[in-house]
Amino acid sequence: MTELPLFPLHTVLSPGLALPLHVFEERYRELTKECLDHGSPFGVVLIRRGREVGGPADVREVGTVAHIRKASRHADGRYDIVVVGGERFRIERVDADRAPYAIGTVRRLPEAVGDGVLAQRMAETVSQRFIRYLERFQEAIATDEGTDGEIDMQRADEVDEALQPEATGGPLFSTTQEPDLDSAAVSQAGASTESLLNVARRVAAPHDPVALSHLLSGLVQIGLSERQALLEEPTALSRLGRLDGLLRVEIDLLGRGLRPLAVDVQRLGRLRN
Repeated sequence: MTELPLFPLHTVLSPGLALPLHVFEERYRELTKECLDHGSPFGVVLIRRGREVGGPADVREVGTVAHIRKASRHADGRYDIVVVGGERFRIERVDADRAPYAIGTVRRLPEAVGDGVLAQRMAETVSQRFIRYLERFQEAIATDEGTDGEIDMQRADEVDEALQPEATGGPLFSTTQEPDLDSAAVSQAGASTESLLNVARRVAAPHDPVALSHLLSGLVQIGLSERQALLEEPTALSRLGRLDGLLRVEIDLLGRGLRPLAVDVQRLGRLRN
């Protein structure tokens, strides 16, 4: 067990993906400064009830360690930071009195694969289904009235730099291979849906079921409760199974000409694989 400052948000940080944050509330400025001064991470947790600003919020028990990759401080003390998701954790206790922000006593959650053979098969199935979903999604975007097929995302030629363990203080996953992400890349540029597909084909390589399961969980734009459920799945196999069901539904909707759940292209645009 370890202690971790907690940053409650109305979002779920998936391991291996980037999240830009504009930090303006005083208590979270202090949290950010403390983490920057000591080179330490904090924990992102989904708010169950309450607000990001103001009083205390009721949060979900499972969250994600956030490693600060980039930070800039404004003259008035606000911060713009980019974090990348690391290990998952479960909150055992919360101390709301010691600091202006909550400090959690947390237990790091292992990244279990489940049945290795089945997980590898499922990873291959889900990665191909994800590509099929994006192809259908591309068609839907291209036929939308007033849509020119341009998507706001990171340039596809910037997806070749890997996230190094030393940049986050250690490996993101307790698996043999880390996800190849560089979430410090947050500049946005217009890219075609074909570029989106090219990027997706590269990030969806099924060589690591754990990394793939978290990656796709963060890329498909779904409700917060569903994304949180994916985060809490005990194994890569079970997470991929849930994703497979979601993608099956969306592909079916697309095939019937119904508007799909959109891929979160801002998250995809911040990946560098």
